[in-house]
Amino acid sequence: MGLLICHGILIGLAATVAMDIWALILHLVFKQNKPNWAPAGRWFHRVARGHFLHQDLSAIEAFPQEQAVGWFGHYAVGVAYGIIFALIVGPLWFAAPTFIPAWIFGIVTIGAGWFIMQPGMGFGVAASKTPSPNKVRLLNFAAHTVFALGMYGSGLILIA
Repeated sequence: MGLLICHGILIGLAATVAMDIWALILHLVFKQNKPNWAPAGRWFHRVARGHFLHQDLSAIEAFPQEQAVGWFGHYAVGVAYGIIFALIVGPLWFAAPTFIPAWIFGIVTIGAGWFIMQPGMGFGVAASKTPSPNKVRLLNFAAHTVFALGMYGSGLILIA
């Protein structure tokens, strides 16, 4: 069980790094905005104080470490997903990793953003209150596919 959790931590970290590299590529090549984890940090900070739902998170006073808290939360969630995935698929997947289970899991995890985080931050269910909800949804789908590729690729490295 300990090895499985260690593997989960490693694939979660690797997958989150892959997602961040993807975001950097989108920024450099396609001029997408860089990820701004400050709003997520503000939301994590507020959730820790019992305030889950916000109509307009930008109207809430910022705090100095919100960018750092956002980045930490981003990686903590990625690691948690890696551990959950490892516990679901078990040691057999790590003996011979395949992409489809990682991809299914990656797509399922979009639900946490669409139905918990985005509504909690005031963006509506599945980004419905954003200026371009379909664009956000497509970018979420792509990012979580890259996350799945990161889990799969790092799983392959672990068996090498």
